[in-house]
Amino acid sequence: MYTFKDAYHNQVFLSFEKNPFSKTPRHVWVVCRYENQWLLTNHSKRGLEFPGGKLEGNEVPEEAAVREVFEETGGEVSSLTYIGQYKVVSKGKTIIKNIYFATIGNVIKKEDYMETDGPVMIDELPSGIQQDDAYSFIMKDNVLQYVMKYVKRTFL
Repeated sequence: MYTFKDAYHNQVFLSFEKNPFSKTPRHVWVVCRYENQWLLTNHSKRGLEFPGGKLEGNEVPEEAAVREVFEETGGEVSSLTYIGQYKVVSKGKTIIKNIYFATIGNVIKKEDYMETDGPVMIDELPSGIQQDDAYSFIMKDNVLQYVMKYVKRTFL
């Protein structure tokens, strides 16, 4: 397990075990790969980030992951693998997210990408992402660094 502080000085816990913090998390985050590129979304307020969000209704996390990828990027998930979970503890609030790795089979152009400006494909994430204002705060803590090492070691 890894522990560290995020950009807002909240305590973050990350594990690559199955459901270490909750068996019923209400959020998902999906690292997406499409045709040898990383598929991100451009969130209208936060900037570039991997797709993710909250579960709706009676969804299970895997359903939410597939839905969020499609809503935010037009990406159709061809395979989805659970890789871990992280927990952010802030003042009066705790958020637990399942982390997935998705292979995208196709990206469909859509009229509406919900709260995002649609898909963004890049060959490599920048080494100085923490200082790059184009990227969301979600991409600037150690979760991304540890997850990318895990993904590259396991899937690429």
